[in-house]
Amino acid sequence: MRTLLFVGALLLMSVAARAESVTLYAAGSLKAALSDVVGAFERRNGKVRVDATFAASGLLGERIEKEQAAHVFASADLGHPRRLIDKGLAAAALHVFARNQLCALAKPGLSVTTATLLDTLLDPTVRVGISTPKADPSGDYAWALFAKAEAVRPGSQRTLEGKALQLTGGRDSKKAPAGRNQYAWVMDNGEADIFLTYCTNAVLARRETQTLQIIQIGPELSIGAEYGMVVLKNAPQSADELARFIMGEDAQKILAEYGFGRGDSSK
Repeated sequence: MRTLLFVGALLLMSVAARAESVTLYAAGSLKAALSDVVGAFERRNGKVRVDATFAASGLLGERIEKEQAAHVFASADLGHPRRLIDKGLAAAALHVFARNQLCALAKPGLSVTTATLLDTLLDPTVRVGISTPKADPSGDYAWALFAKAEAVRPGSQRTLEGKALQLTGGRDSKKAPAGRNQYAWVMDNGEADIFLTYCTNAVLARRETQTLQIIQIGPELSIGAEYGMVVLKNAPQSADELARFIMGEDAQKILAEYGFGRGDSSK
């Protein structure tokens, strides 16, 4: 009996030794959805374990350039993965695997609608929170919204860029305690009256703090986000398998459940 147990243990150790590990770096806004996707992938492919790290895409891109530690990079924009392609660190295929939109997350009691959003953002008494441009694409998308506001109301861009509080996504940004949603935590702490973030983030924040308001952004200011994914050079074959799975139907259904638009192209 002891011999059988010993042989069984050796077999398990042998299987574990053959299991591949794939390192995934992904945008923080994908954490909930891609965690479920990774779980589904690991269940389907029992020989591959995925080690996932979620953070601001710009900071992850910088880490890859310095350390080349990732096998798959899933960014909240196209610019950061394209930079890795241009530097020869990633395969040429840039996959658009998900889409998102900006929404406004407002504190309880703030009088704001889609129609009055720009007036509210420009109100000198209203504190506007955004993520950190360049470090986090969410901040870049907020900057793009400010540029669109300029066409609607001249002078808006300079005003909004000057007053916007960069509260998340930066190297030194305060992190929410474990188990807390970052944006619900920021709003609960009273650090902003209104926060421009992805609609998917806003939905997760309101699940935690139900009194928060989600304001849809009208077409004159609307900003769409394309999420890009690359496989890094010299990655194992299982990294390509993970990327294909993320583009596949099962993963796309999971992403859709979290509010992401469908990804279906390569650029």
